Amino acid sequence: MSPLNPKVISIILAVLVSAITSGFLWFIPGTPGGAIFVAGATSFFATLILTFYVLDYLIFEEINKIYDTIQRLKLKDFNFSKKKVARSENPLKKLNNEIFIYVAKKQREIDELKRMEQFRREFLADVSHELKTPIFAAQGFIHTLIDGAKDDEKVRDKFLQKAAKSLDGLDALVADLLTLSQIEAGEIKMHRERVDLVRITHEVIEQLETKAHNRDIRIKLTTPSDQIWVKADGYRISQALTNLIDNAIKYGRDGGKVFVTFEEDKKDWQIEVRDDGPGIPPEHLNRIFERFYRVEKSRSKEKGGTGLGLAIVKHIVNAHKSKITVMSRVDKGTAFTFKLDKVE
Repeated sequence: MSPLNPKVISIILAVLVSAITSGFLWFIPGTPGGAIFVAGATSFFATLILTFYVLDYLIFEEINKIYDTIQRLKLKDFNFSKKKVARSENPLKKLNNEIFIYVAKKQREIDELKRMEQFRREFLADVSHELKTPIFAAQGFIHTLIDGAKDDEKVRDKFLQKAAKSLDGLDALVADLLTLSQIEAGEIKMHRERVDLVRITHEVIEQLETKAHNRDIRIKLTTPSDQIWVKADGYRISQALTNLIDNAIKYGRDGGKVFVTFEEDKKDWQIEVRDDGPGIPPEHLNRIFERFYRVEKSRSKEKGGTGLGLAIVKHIVNAHKSKITVMSRVDKGTAFTFKLDKVE
């Protein structure tokens, strides 16, 4: 048995206290032997019980808990009861819980820093790749012209148009990156006011009519009223609707339809943008709002876009204290839905 065992320590202390008590009474003249025995036995058992309780329940048990806590922290098990921390009067128990909470908090901070560092590396890699593509394309066309192709009028015009298209794509990418970074940093505040959702949507549809016509796609707006008033930043909601409807046109099927529907709840208006295109496979649905994430990269590149549209939409909707959801079935189409506060 270990000498640090609380039972052994309690017995040793009880024997010492009992011996001292009995010895003291032994030297007092006239003390009966029976009284000395009773006093010795009483002091032995009282010391044994008290010492064992203090050592085992108040010290050793809490030290073992601290050790267990350290083991849990090594395994990154951060479950703890806040109620126990608040109600505990044992200083060792409080110390144990404080250590646990502090280390758990620091570990979460470390994990978050690691996650952000990984995200930063991936983001820089994505940005570098996205910037490199239009720059190299424009660079190739221009150098070809410099090397002599400029003398051929047809080749010159064709290459200049392609270079301009690449630079336009680069400009759109930089603009979207700037918008996204400003929204995430809180530099762009949502100026929420009373705006007509129907008017905003009509304006967006008018802007995209040519693109829809080129693919023989019909945009159908379903609204229960000619005016729907919501509390929102009109410019940002217009930007979100533009991205959603533009995506529905780009990735929908030729000759298909895009449905924009408004439905009224008690406190909100629900906005849905739906297409009847090829849909999105289930394994991609939880990632489509990530920056630069594309379901089919080659197909997405051909159709243009910066890969940041849905990320911008998500942040705009979140800034309006709402949430955007997506439902999709392969070969059946995709629907994006979010809500805005209703006002009279």
